[in-house]
Amino acid sequence: MSKKEKSAEPGKVIQMKFDDNNLARNLFGPQEAHLKSIRNRLGVDIHVRGGEVSIQGERDRTQLVEKILTQLYSVLKKGHPVLGSDVEQAIRILSHDKQASLDDIFLDSIFIPARRKVIAPRSTGQKLYIEAMRSHDMIFGVGPAGTGKTYLAMAMAVTSLMKGEVKRIILTRPAIEAGEKLGFLPGDLVEKVNPYLRPLYDALNDMLEFEKTQKMLERGEIEVAPLAFMRGRTLNDAYVILDEAQNCTVEQMRMFLTRIGFQSKTVITGDVTQIDLPREKKSGLIHAVGILQEIPGICIHYLNEKDVVRHPLVSEIIKAYERNEESDKQRERS
Repeated sequence: MSKKEKSAEPGKVIQMKFDDNNLARNLFGPQEAHLKSIRNRLGVDIHVRGGEVSIQGERDRTQLVEKILTQLYSVLKKGHPVLGSDVEQAIRILSHDKQASLDDIFLDSIFIPARRKVIAPRSTGQKLYIEAMRSHDMIFGVGPAGTGKTYLAMAMAVTSLMKGEVKRIILTRPAIEAGEKLGFLPGDLVEKVNPYLRPLYDALNDMLEFEKTQKMLERGEIEVAPLAFMRGRTLNDAYVILDEAQNCTVEQMRMFLTRIGFQSKTVITGDVTQIDLPREKKSGLIHAVGILQEIPGICIHYLNEKDVVRHPLVSEIIKAYERNEESDKQRERS
């Protein structure tokens, strides 16, 4: 790949030439959809002729587009496919951090042997989260919806089980959401708590074939249970994930954290902006993060809207709510 620059009005023109036409077509996307996304998001003109691209616009933006295309092309050359979602994430990552490396992020993958599936981080924050799970025995993943907190933890758990690093996976979450009380729901206890555990089953089925998941559940290699079922147990040789931890009380969190046994790894995930506990109850996640951050072996990792990998609107919605909350706090102070 080569490039040259020349002055033009208005703004700056950068011309790039890619040496592999097939990879260049993949980079540009079907009917140049990837280039259209970049053009619309960054407000530059992009023209294609064969394997050559001409970028025109404000200097900072043309240089950013050049960096995006150069790094995505490098990712393609190393055998990683580039999808529309990858382009959106590349724009987001390099817009916020000009020194970021898409190679380091996109190629740091988690391999799921059962499905021969590769799961890769889609932001710097997600990459650091994966590194934290590799290097610490207890990790708190705190951040808003769509940042991959639980999904990446599940991927790491499944990989550890497949490699024989642990003997079982234990997935749990508190059975409290949106003010509902279990006593008012129909059915026996199992039927009452199953709806709260459904997201964990969904993530499992995405990584393992349904039949395999069922067999592993029957054999006890995977256990999905409400948090209350953890009381009195010691969780040895396990990869333990506590999801929706913001809805634990302080007492529940203390109970859970003291269940951890030998040769176990624990990931606690939650979103402190989505607490459904009664107002008089303090979130066990907020409390734990406040008192445990200085303990060696525990990592508290924060994700934010830059790490959201859902529809681009999700990130904008999160930022809008954060702005509104800040405005409300300022009005209360004045």
